[in-house]
Amino acid sequence: MFARNLETYQPQQEQQQTKVQVKVQKKQWISKGEKFLYSLFVGSVVAASVFIVSYSSSLDSVNRDVQELQTKIEEQTLVNNTLQAEVKQLSEPSRILEVAKKNGLNIQNSKVEQANLVR
Repeated sequence: MFARNLETYQPQQEQQQTKVQVKVQKKQWISKGEKFLYSLFVGSVVAASVFIVSYSSSLDSVNRDVQELQTKIEEQTLVNNTLQAEVKQLSEPSRILEVAKKNGLNIQNSKVEQANLVR
């Protein structure tokens, strides 16, 4: 009987010994240095993306302004050409003589020269 008591007593001791927990340090999947480097890389990619989007939007705005200015220049050039044609038409000598006669100016065999040809 003593042997049976001994057999039942020994497993209880083993059970008590197995209750002691051993702390096992788990190896981290990513170290702190790697986390810092990955965070730095992701931050720089995000910053570069924001810079690129900002630059492209400002470039788009400038291009839109340039197109508006080109349109205004074309319109003003058209107006200038129209006014130059009107000046040319109104400065014809026959029209000037006609307006002078309407206003009572009499020209008597005088020599008329254009102002840009006179020295």
